[in-house]
Amino acid sequence: MIDCFTYEDAHLFGDALASQFRLRHKVFIERQGWGVPNWRGMEYDQYDTPAAVYCVWRDEESHVRGVARLAPTTVPYMIRDLWPDLVTEEPLPCAPHIWESTRLGIDHDLPKETRRRVLSELVLAYLEASLRYGVEGLIGIGYAWCWEHSFSRQGWPVRRMGPDAAIDGEASYVGLLPVSAEILAAVRKSTGIHHPVLRTADDLRRAATSMVAAE
Repeated sequence: MIDCFTYEDAHLFGDALASQFRLRHKVFIERQGWGVPNWRGMEYDQYDTPAAVYCVWRDEESHVRGVARLAPTTVPYMIRDLWPDLVTEEPLPCAPHIWESTRLGIDHDLPKETRRRVLSELVLAYLEASLRYGVEGLIGIGYAWCWEHSFSRQGWPVRRMGPDAAIDGEASYVGLLPVSAEILAAVRKSTGIHHPVLRTADDLRRAATSMVAAE
């Protein structure tokens, strides 16, 4: 199960918000050497705002071991601020139905097969969360091999939005992932994960209400 929350309702998920910042420090600073802001072993940036939606995969001890972030393009977002020149096929999006996906990361200490499972569930979480928020497409920047490995091979086609660029020495580009119930079904078929993976604050509230009603 993947927990999905914002600053507004993160308190319902224990220390998941801080824990995902710690995992990001481990993945993006300690492992990949990114020069991004950090504080007391937590990685963050200017896009960690109340508009951000976090999807986190937690282990049996509730530690975050996988993370992904979403945010609408109607607020300042990474591609518009840092790589606008890599979007040449169409105008930079600024619409409530197009969001940006960032900070997809998985704890490399997990066994390989577990990492694959976490990746598949995070990809499904992107789709499930997007459908809940009325999102029709996700824009993102990633290594070319990552687009193929993380999305295309799992049944989610990516539409290139511009030219290649070298980022961290890797060929990278901006892509757009279309969102629909049909694509969700295709990814579920490809991954073999047919049940919903997402748990939101509304799900927790409904569960709590049901428990009270049953008493």
